[in-house]
Amino acid sequence: MALTGIQIFKLLPKTNCKECGVPTCLAFAMNLASGKAELDSCPYVSDEAREQLAEASAPPIRPVKIGKGVRQFAVGGETVLYRHEKTFFNPPGFAALVNSDIAAGDLEKKLKVWNAIQYERVGLNLRPQLVALKDVSGDAGAFAEKAKLVAEKSEFNLVLMTEKEDVMKAGVEAAGFKRPLLYAATEATADAFGAIAKENDLPLAVKADSVEALIPLTDKLTGMGLKDLIIDSGSREVKKALEDQVIIRRAALKQSNRSLGFPTITFPCEMAGNLDMETLIAGMFVAKYGAIIVLSDFTGESLFPLLLERLNIYTDPQRPMTVTEGIYEINEPTADSPVLVTTNFALTYFIVSGEIEASRVPTWLLIKDSEGLSVMTAWAAGKFAGDDVGMFVKKCGISDKASKKEIVIPGYAAAIAGDVEEELPDWKVIVGPREASLIPAFLKQK
Repeated sequence: MALTGIQIFKLLPKTNCKECGVPTCLAFAMNLASGKAELDSCPYVSDEAREQLAEASAPPIRPVKIGKGVRQFAVGGETVLYRHEKTFFNPPGFAALVNSDIAAGDLEKKLKVWNAIQYERVGLNLRPQLVALKDVSGDAGAFAEKAKLVAEKSEFNLVLMTEKEDVMKAGVEAAGFKRPLLYAATEATADAFGAIAKENDLPLAVKADSVEALIPLTDKLTGMGLKDLIIDSGSREVKKALEDQVIIRRAALKQSNRSLGFPTITFPCEMAGNLDMETLIAGMFVAKYGAIIVLSDFTGESLFPLLLERLNIYTDPQRPMTVTEGIYEINEPTADSPVLVTTNFALTYFIVSGEIEASRVPTWLLIKDSEGLSVMTAWAAGKFAGDDVGMFVKKCGISDKASKKEIVIPGYAAAIAGDVEEELPDWKVIVGPREASLIPAFLKQK
């Protein structure tokens, strides 16, 4: 059960050192209790107190890491029912199902196609993360062979799916280095699969016939020392599966039910007869509240809208999307190419850069950090002031690249022209068009 601010304060060192960023330990305790601070911000908390506070301040849904290396990702860690209350933290992972009796050559072809699936969107790389290997024959050797092939020949993380202990052990031996998710411990296999997961420090999925039946299973496994669990209520009927997702999330968040405070895995591939319907069901689980979503295949027309939905839902609504401050070369600019400057609001960048690309005029585009605000908002908030823009132009290094000392500022920020000229006496400041759609004609005219 979560501790109150006063209970947390009693466990803190009470030095009021201010190194955590707030003036007193009491203020820090209140922030910690409300989720506005991290325990690691306090450098003097004792190990004993840290252990108590870490457990008490842990998110109601445990974050679980899957995979290793650069493709490792986390699911869970959520603290709210609705995104607008705060934000959603860890986006769901998409998995494609593969049967263990598939020919090795066919599997390699699938992996080659799937490895190439990725999309650029607002500067982010969108791609699926998992292959779910399902044992269909009980052949431990074949299962291990395919698990090893996926682990070594692809960038995907693994879900190992079997009901047999010997098959699971073979899969773990072949692909355990990739830290796969083991699916799934049931009432009959909880002891055996729990032991495998604990011995190899692997995340474990838990499957039951209902939400209620999950509770004794997760209690048993956590009692064995396992914490990285992912749960499956067992429902494969769409309406019931959605109800279960909501029940699990509400139980963890509203009732502080630690037995259900784990991410979930869902199987649209077992709820529909074709990929189009699977995609619709998967879209529902992206919003409510699947942590791993298993499809029968990865195809662009199915996956792209799901990846885009995931991006939209799991983008923090309280933080604007931004691009990195710096110099962007568009259409292979030279020393004589024009120089434009704008803010780092992602939408502004992509609209402006798109219009410059369409003009085919080689251009230097300077992106100044404005904390993700658009031009007008940044100017009004003092984040795109003339002296700041001038200092940025001086420091960014564009003087070494552009011989023509002319800089174009956005038309909506025309008021800063004088201040920019004062800061850049050697530069000519030109006020550009107000609308991005007019940029191509403006550049061609110049």
